[in-house]
Amino acid sequence: MANLDWLYFLTCHLSLYPVAQGNCQSPIDIIPAQAIYDPCLKPLSISYRSGSSLDISNNGHSVMVDFKDMDDKTGPLESSYRLKQFHFHWGASDDSGSEHTINGKSFPCELHLVHWNAKKYMTFADAVEATDGLAVTGVFLEIGYEHASMNRLTDALYMVKYKGTKAQFKSFNPTSLLPPCLDYWTYPGSLTTPPLNESVTWIVLKEAIQISDKQMEKFRTLLFTTEEEERIQMVNNFRPPQPLKGRVVRASFKA
Repeated sequence: MANLDWLYFLTCHLSLYPVAQGNCQSPIDIIPAQAIYDPCLKPLSISYRSGSSLDISNNGHSVMVDFKDMDDKTGPLESSYRLKQFHFHWGASDDSGSEHTINGKSFPCELHLVHWNAKKYMTFADAVEATDGLAVTGVFLEIGYEHASMNRLTDALYMVKYKGTKAQFKSFNPTSLLPPCLDYWTYPGSLTTPPLNESVTWIVLKEAIQISDKQMEKFRTLLFTTEEEERIQMVNNFRPPQPLKGRVVRASFKA
């Protein structure tokens, strides 16, 4: 299994999830010229409390930061959506790694902030089963300047190198990982890892954030495997773009 990467693993297991062939699968290739400007879309309003982060973990396919999910929320959706966790997808090199692409262009990494509709559903598990249950904000990462706020996270990655490891990660405010401009595209889609439920309103930010080469390399030190198993580098943990199948991508801004 030494050459097995997550993309290959995911491809091999999609047959277990018939919804993988559904009409609202994610990610997608966003073509800005074909996106429809919708003046009714509200500006993205995100409010997170810095004290609500709990821990950082390696779940075997990404690194994830969990939150108390008490009262955090994100717009522009009408209901109150609570932040449950955020995680990343990245490639073995800088020419691929993001799940969404723009005009066919990949980014080295993509951040996903996962929220659930706490106004309508009792639990995160209930929300995952509903078409309006989740809202995920996607943020592209590109190589450039060092990102000061990202340092605290990348400096903690050594503690969760192996699958199944977890460490405390308190008082981290994910607002620091957002770009200054919050213009976005939105479309109905799905989770990008099993069970691939079509329960996600995607909010993909137009503007990327920058991280340094050194910060990006720290993500690639993580492993898909436990300490007892043969080491398999955690790279290419992304799903490729899926067919749009008639869905409309709306934009909060004029091209």
